[in-house]
Amino acid sequence: MFKLTTAAAQQVLEAAKQGGTEGMSLRLAAAQNPDGSIEYRMGFDDLTEDDIRMQCEGVDVVMTPEQVPLLDQATMDYVEIEPGQFHFIFLNPKDPSYQPPTEN
Repeated sequence: MFKLTTAAAQQVLEAAKQGGTEGMSLRLAAAQNPDGSIEYRMGFDDLTEDDIRMQCEGVDVVMTPEQVPLLDQATMDYVEIEPGQFHFIFLNPKDPSYQPPTEN
């Protein structure tokens, strides 16, 4: 099952509010590169008939059935990479570059 952290969900909801896309679903997509790494895309979109839909931390998340194998077990987070620089990241054990988070 795909997960959103609380920080990611709060940022997604804030982005929807600022962009005038409140009420739209967060669409996720993933593609596997030739080297096995996974590339991620996201944006606000309307639900289609074939979509897989789930609620994660108050966010309506959708993806096509083809996306499920790559996104299952992944977690999307919103973290500070460098001071003042926040980014969405995907933690996905199916990605060969994945390293589990360590406790500080």
